[in-house]
Amino acid sequence: MKNLLYLILFVVTCSCAQEKLPLLGDTDWQRQKNAEFKDASKSPLKDKDRKTFRTLDFFKYDSAYVVKATLKRTPDSQWFTMQTTTDRVSKERVYGVLSFTMHGKEYSLNVYQGQELMETEGFEDFLFLPFLDNTNGDTTYGGGRYMDLRIPEGDTMMLDFNEAYNPYCTYNVKYSCPIVPRENYVDETIEAGVKAFVKK
Repeated sequence: MKNLLYLILFVVTCSCAQEKLPLLGDTDWQRQKNAEFKDASKSPLKDKDRKTFRTLDFFKYDSAYVVKATLKRTPDSQWFTMQTTTDRVSKERVYGVLSFTMHGKEYSLNVYQGQELMETEGFEDFLFLPFLDNTNGDTTYGGGRYMDLRIPEGDTMMLDFNEAYNPYCTYNVKYSCPIVPRENYVDETIEAGVKAFVKK
């Protein structure tokens, strides 16, 4: 009887230990992303992929990919329908143009504001920065990556490409993801953020 109790205690202890594995990641943002992907209520992963998920594949954090950008707002920009990976279209407008220097080269990217998110509590100041770079189709997703930003009080903001992530349709085709506009191409090999997802 005593041996049986010990066995039950051992099994319960092992189960709890497995459920409480520490979150992997070198930065708070990486650990937060991994937490989202492990959470069944938030994860874009298919159930079979989520059950074996431990961590996303990240580039090593590199401060060279944290740049200061100048924001030129475009208050008179028109709403347009941004194409997605499905038949759905996303109502967007160019909120402004972000200009920055990376490795001695100057770049300008459009940053977008979504009409639907503007009307969603907690996302009224949300901005969307999709971009393409020279890693796409090699070490990162071929369709480009995204960054989430918030409207700043002034005309400058920090862009941390270490927080670039894949569209959810990379992990599951049921998601509808905006297609990155060609004008948001950065002629750099941006080895920062999330790498391509490899199905196991």
